[in-house]
Amino acid sequence: MTEDSLKYKIGITLIKGIGNTLAKNLIAYVGSVEGVFKEKQKNLAKIPGIGEVLSTEIVSQQVLARAELEVEFILKNKIQTLYYTDRNYPYRLKECPDSPIILYNKGCSDLNTGKFIGIVGTRNATEIGKENCKKLIYELAALLPNTIIVSGLAYGVDICAHKAALEVGLPTFAVIGHGLDRIYPAAHRPTAVKMLQNGALITEYLSGTNPDRQNFVQRNRIIAGLCDATVVVESAARGGALITAELANDYNRDVFAFPGRVNDIWSAGCNALIKNNKASLIESADDILRFMNWEKQNSGSASNIQTSLFLDLSDEEQSIVSILRQNTEGIQLNELAIQLEKPVSKISSMLLEMEFKGIVKCLPGNLYRIVK
Repeated sequence: MTEDSLKYKIGITLIKGIGNTLAKNLIAYVGSVEGVFKEKQKNLAKIPGIGEVLSTEIVSQQVLARAELEVEFILKNKIQTLYYTDRNYPYRLKECPDSPIILYNKGCSDLNTGKFIGIVGTRNATEIGKENCKKLIYELAALLPNTIIVSGLAYGVDICAHKAALEVGLPTFAVIGHGLDRIYPAAHRPTAVKMLQNGALITEYLSGTNPDRQNFVQRNRIIAGLCDATVVVESAARGGALITAELANDYNRDVFAFPGRVNDIWSAGCNALIKNNKASLIESADDILRFMNWEKQNSGSASNIQTSLFLDLSDEEQSIVSILRQNTEGIQLNELAIQLEKPVSKISSMLLEMEFKGIVKCLPGNLYRIVK
């Protein structure tokens, strides 16, 4: 892709009043994106959906100056661009009528190989929701190691999914609602940087684009369209995760949801999806493989993935793990110290270190539970 050609491909996305669908129709009528900017105004005006106002906007070519600045940013920061007619443009996304004209990608360049699973949910994820998210990804790593985890880098379920994928070595892609000149939220920058080694940051927005609310609604369609299946881990009765699920249904993609108790506010959305037959109920990765008719790729189990996290533990830490495995609902700090015949202060320090390693989880009331 030449710099001049890229300028036109970016430029057409900047014309006010021309969305992705109309832009594709316009390019098809004229024959090329370069031709759109070189066509006479009177001819453009005759194209369905264009008219006098938009045709005047096109021939003014004011957007091309901004597009040239973006080309400079792309070259300087080694960002990959994926135009909707390119061979390496995500084929799943290409099937969606409102897919972006162009995507900007930093990191892994292959958005076509493997099984793409979107994992979304509330920013206010509960401990149970986070555990379900991690457990699902550990199981997918064991049963289907060519899985790619896709989410949105937001607080709650999103960042939990990205971190869990990194822990078990699965590629993970974040679809963001702003330009690649920033990371939002800033607290997730370390995770985003790690993702570039075995994943990518993807956006349809130019540099300088702020993380405005409407952008995140728009980016949800990319998550839905990029994936073979979308999993809603937790959601209130309304929220971005449900928008993603609705879009996935519109694209004829499979949607799955974890059920929750009827009175839990953060399970209301999942329960509604299941009740209205807009999502299939799942409890494990096995359920997804069965619904999708995907074959397991090896004989490993999710417990093997988790066990690998325990290899570098000391004998005392292994003793803690053994007790926690026998108390699956959790055990209080004082009780753990009594069983181990160790001072509470020492056990507390060890538990903190194990929490940093992602092996144990601290719950309210000084209750500790092993991460399954």
